[in-house]
Amino acid sequence: MFTAGGGIMEGVGALFKSERSPSPFVTQERARSVQATGWKQGVSAWLLGMVLLGHGVELRAEAERPNVIVIISDDQGWADIGYNNRNVYSPHLDRLARQGAKFLSHYVMPQCTPTRVAVMTGRYPGRFGPQALSASNAPAFPLGTPTLGTLFQKAGYETYLVGKWHLGSKAEHGPNHFGFDHSYGSLAGAVGMYDHRYRAGPFAETWQRDLVLIPGREDGVHATDLVAREAVRVIEQKRDRPFFLYVAFHAVHTPLDERGAFVDQPTQLDPDQEGRWKNEDQIRWFNDPDGKIQKEKDPEKRLLLAAVHHLDHAIGEIVAALERTGQSEDTLILFSSDNGPQVNWPGQAYPDDLKLTDFNQPLPVRGKKVDVWEGGIHVPGFAWWPGHIKPKVVKDPVHVVDWFPTLAQLVGAEFTPPVESDGINLAPVVFSEESLPQRDLYWIWNQKTNRWALRYGDWKIVKYTKQQPTNFNDWQLFNLRDDPREQTDVSAEHPEVAKQLHGLFLEQRRKDRQTKPSGQP
Repeated sequence: MFTAGGGIMEGVGALFKSERSPSPFVTQERARSVQATGWKQGVSAWLLGMVLLGHGVELRAEAERPNVIVIISDDQGWADIGYNNRNVYSPHLDRLARQGAKFLSHYVMPQCTPTRVAVMTGRYPGRFGPQALSASNAPAFPLGTPTLGTLFQKAGYETYLVGKWHLGSKAEHGPNHFGFDHSYGSLAGAVGMYDHRYRAGPFAETWQRDLVLIPGREDGVHATDLVAREAVRVIEQKRDRPFFLYVAFHAVHTPLDERGAFVDQPTQLDPDQEGRWKNEDQIRWFNDPDGKIQKEKDPEKRLLLAAVHHLDHAIGEIVAALERTGQSEDTLILFSSDNGPQVNWPGQAYPDDLKLTDFNQPLPVRGKKVDVWEGGIHVPGFAWWPGHIKPKVVKDPVHVVDWFPTLAQLVGAEFTPPVESDGINLAPVVFSEESLPQRDLYWIWNQKTNRWALRYGDWKIVKYTKQQPTNFNDWQLFNLRDDPREQTDVSAEHPEVAKQLHGLFLEQRRKDRQTKPSGQP
């Protein structure tokens, strides 16, 4: 079912068969040394030169710095992309991954808002309080927080946000207050694909340009097309300085609605053809040239595949605009999904919202969206920059918190006072053939049942409980090299490992804000 070499089985199996660290045990001394490798002291010109020149990236004048495009898809699981699963049609994404640095072990947070916090700030979301640990319309972090927007503004870039913000759904906490010169799309989270409204309630009207609601919400055009159209418009503008473009698609989040040319007809099953969508044969997104989508017998899985095809086409339009304007070799693209697959959806949250069951491509690992099992946090990701990044597969575990320090050092952004990051610079694995230092990766998802996890090397501890784990005996322990599906708890056989990882967890947890900021519900 899956391709060999870069397929999902490689992603969940072979990636854990890389060289094991000299010792499977973690010491506090090692943990402190790992933390010291993080980007915590700002970026000096000397350090920037040493890091980038040492990894094949020339320091250039500001006008010659690369444009940067960060693309985030929504709810696209590890298997919902062609380069991991031959049953999925996504040729544009596959080409970018093949030509760039494909992150085999790429991590995010378990849900949309927490991952967007991590991308935007380089910090684990718990650093800002419980409101940042799950999907929310509340402000995720306070005004004045350094973000990718402010990072690029400081480096002299023109900055744009296109698509989904979901880090504070009121205009007074929108992207233009966080370093973006221009913004377009939804302040809130998922929206109806054709009416661009959020769920019923105070945030329903959310489609905006520069924090001003757009009358009529550009109703009748698919959100994926609107986001791509705006991104292409930005790319084609004439300017005398580089740009940073953050493109956050709403696809392939529910509601899934792929009407094609039949704009006045919501996606619905055909009463005259069992298992077929109405006008499916005439809707472009259900009919790829390779026939992959039509080979899928399950209509709900076929609908998800159509949404992926549509998303992939939109990303292809962005890349085509770069190539058409002669900017492709001057542009770095980073791509990631925001979390694992939704899998099941009750429907009726939005107009024309379908109930869907088992509609994503299946994962051979445990978990899905909002899980801290691998299925919820291990997603597709890559970096593409023609002429600067050689085609490669990066096996070292990486996390979206690493993007902030990597980009800061790449473009020479400096903050006073220095800005902390929980990530590390990825230049050694993206621009060279080196390895990253061993370090711990840390997850929380916070709702009725809290989910806690930490990975170090091949080892991972997991706990689902309302209360914070206080003892190393509280955890389940897994060796991802031997057990990528996280089926066998080996904490009883390796209590010393569980104890050491618990110590790392406590160090991480002490850095979190335990209460919401004042004034928040």
